[in-house]
Amino acid sequence: MAQDRALFEFLLRMGDNCLVLSQRLSEWCGRGPVLEEDIALTNVALDLLGQARFWLSYAADVEGLGRDEDQLAYLRDAGEYRNVLLLEQPNGDYAVTSARQFYFDAWHYLMLQALSDSTETRVRDIAQKAVKEVRYHLERSRDWVLRLGDGTEESHRRMQAAVDGLWMFTGELFETDSIDDEMKTRGIGPDLQPLKQPWLADVAKTFADATLQMPASWSKQTGGKRGVHTEKLGYVLAEMQFLQRAYPGLKW
Repeated sequence: MAQDRALFEFLLRMGDNCLVLSQRLSEWCGRGPVLEEDIALTNVALDLLGQARFWLSYAADVEGLGRDEDQLAYLRDAGEYRNVLLLEQPNGDYAVTSARQFYFDAWHYLMLQALSDSTETRVRDIAQKAVKEVRYHLERSRDWVLRLGDGTEESHRRMQAAVDGLWMFTGELFETDSIDDEMKTRGIGPDLQPLKQPWLADVAKTFADATLQMPASWSKQTGGKRGVHTEKLGYVLAEMQFLQRAYPGLKW
């Protein structure tokens, strides 16, 4: 067990969010709707993978058990992952991928801005670097919500279905527990509740500009931050971890 369990868990949450979404986005490589977008989405996946490395490398140092970033990424079972449920959901069509990305990017940007003032130097440094990348991610995913929402009748229908279908997973982004409370008390992480209103305002404005209706209710599906996942994460890990599981300790 890590000597600083709360910080370790917090770092896993940040790293696993980036890692799992990066893996999901990589599934689009070579299948994007146009060549330029295929490359752009792959770059977003690589950005997130790089961020995951920073968070998980720090987590490994805090844990102090001799594991490194690769072992944390590839040799944990599903119940040890701390990503929110939103990010393990399947890609679906491009509207679903865009909605999932926008929901997360809008939160991620606010979160990284807040972490840029963290009392923990290494957290602050990672956040200040990552927020520059995530600003672009948010601009890009918002643009796709607008293009599809205010596009053709078919694209509008698909985009509305996507934002409605994933809405149930967004509440977990603002769910707090003892880990979040301790990070807030120590000044390492922010209070998540004040992030909700600016997130909602950004989402509402984007949806209005995209001629989309805000989902009516906010029933939450949660558990990912505690390691309770949907069966969909198992499929993600089966592909992501295959090489390390098949050839333990393999070095390039």
